[in-house]
Amino acid sequence: MKCRVCKSLAVISLPRHNSAFCKEHFFEFFYNQVKKAIKEFRMFRPSERILVCVSGGKDSLSLWHALTVLGYPADGLYIDLGIGGYSEKSKEMAEKMANLLGRRLIIVEFGREYAPVNVVAKRARRSECSACGTIKRYYFNRVALEEGYDVVATGHNLDDEAARLLGNILRWHIPFIAKQLPVLEEENELKKKVKPLCRLTEQEIAAYAFLNRISYIRDECPMSQDSTSLLYKRALNLIEAESPGTKHFFYLEFLKQRDIFSVSPTNHDRTGIKRCEICGSASQTDICSFCRLVSYLQPLKT
Repeated sequence: MKCRVCKSLAVISLPRHNSAFCKEHFFEFFYNQVKKAIKEFRMFRPSERILVCVSGGKDSLSLWHALTVLGYPADGLYIDLGIGGYSEKSKEMAEKMANLLGRRLIIVEFGREYAPVNVVAKRARRSECSACGTIKRYYFNRVALEEGYDVVATGHNLDDEAARLLGNILRWHIPFIAKQLPVLEEENELKKKVKPLCRLTEQEIAAYAFLNRISYIRDECPMSQDSTSLLYKRALNLIEAESPGTKHFFYLEFLKQRDIFSVSPTNHDRTGIKRCEICGSASQTDICSFCRLVSYLQPLKT
């Protein structure tokens, strides 16, 4: 197997592109995909302050590494959800990357300040993934506002976005489909959120991490075992194995034709944004979803 560019020995095969690359030209391909996403969707400028939400996994750590290599002033945010040894190991990986890059890492100790996320979810009678998402979204925005960052970046990849799109289409969640973009613009004190890895697959990101000797936690989150997104990923992987490029075409063609899923203002109205009566953050209700969630812990904190 030879590199498509220089004909030397390839280190990775990319069936969806009918290509293979040596280490040097794979990195060139990888960075070009990141730069293309940033440019195409106008994610951020070099002068803007970027906060990368890191989990300790390959995607977010590779994103932080790649943005730094490309010259973007990115810092990291790690939210410790108190998931036993998993959170401790994840935090260790995030700290190791911060030291390697010489960048700031902000750590939020949610598990210590409140309770482990599984306890919160049980108290609130919510799924653990739902509670986790609420907590992360709250701190992504809160920390970015308090620390003066312009953009929040997450490590969502092509597999993540294709699986999410498939799930939303299977249920015909039109408002969710309409909002599934690589960029959510800043609005009503909700900071701009971007996904610079949306053009890259899990396999490609894993190869980037391996070739750069990036240490990351390889275990799946213990709370995600029953996640429907994993089911959709498996289904798409089966199709991809038989028809390489399916995920790429499915998601990227959706982005080109996303206007067919646009919703009317009456069905997608965000003008009713107010301030949470407890924490003061932007909210569509008097009490924001985060404060409602942690309110179930009051008996534990008295």
